[in-house]
Amino acid sequence: MNLGISGRGAIVGGSSSGIGLACADLLLGEAVRVVLVSRGEEKLARVAASLSSKHEREVFWVAADLATPEGAATAFREAEAKLGAVDIVVNNAGGPKSGPFESLSDADWESSFHLNLMSAVRLTRLASAGMRERRWGRIVNITSTSVKQPVEGLMLSNAIRMSVVGFAKTLADELGAFGITVNTVAPGYTGTERLAELAAAKAQRSGVTKESVLEEWRSSVPLRRIGLPEEVAAAVVWLCSEQGAYITGVTLSVDGGRTRASL
Repeated sequence: MNLGISGRGAIVGGSSSGIGLACADLLLGEAVRVVLVSRGEEKLARVAASLSSKHEREVFWVAADLATPEGAATAFREAEAKLGAVDIVVNNAGGPKSGPFESLSDADWESSFHLNLMSAVRLTRLASAGMRERRWGRIVNITSTSVKQPVEGLMLSNAIRMSVVGFAKTLADELGAFGITVNTVAPGYTGTERLAELAAAKAQRSGVTKESVLEEWRSSVPLRRIGLPEEVAAAVVWLCSEQGAYITGVTLSVDGGRTRASL
């Protein structure tokens, strides 16, 4: 199926690995021009070269910390210069520190606020002005199923990511008249480096093996497995497509059915 976004320009946060990388890969497969953004310059350069070889086209990249105002401004400025126009924004960032409430300092809360909320706010603010002028745009925020069903031991994620949903839902109403959609994708247990880190941390706290934690998580999913980054990316790319043009303001769980909420 032709998703109708060939030639569009996209910026993808946290795209040197995991779900962000999978999103960039699938967008490139739809002939979208993509700028990768992450903090690690060396890894980012390697990933861009690999994707460029795979898709036989230039893949742009910018090393920047989207959790800072300066990083977001640099990433957008360079993306716009390379693409001409930024039509698609995939707001994706690493997960915040795990742990219960009593283990978290003010600095931890502030760090998560900038990493998981303000990174999306700043990049969206920069990109949405041009989208309004062109009367077309796609903004997709990647959060977690913690926005629908809190996850044990993830106080910061449970709290801060909820604000992204409120931001996206309100913005969808404000930007709809300009042909811009704003949606949120909420992955469940997905096979990424972040999941492996969380499993190791829980195993250490509980005095069990990492594999036993992963098996516990698998068994809690109706499909009885951990998701793949490309399965989450497929939902993201669909929401970026012309076929998804009448979908806005939604929070879509991609979690194998684990979230028990009815809606």
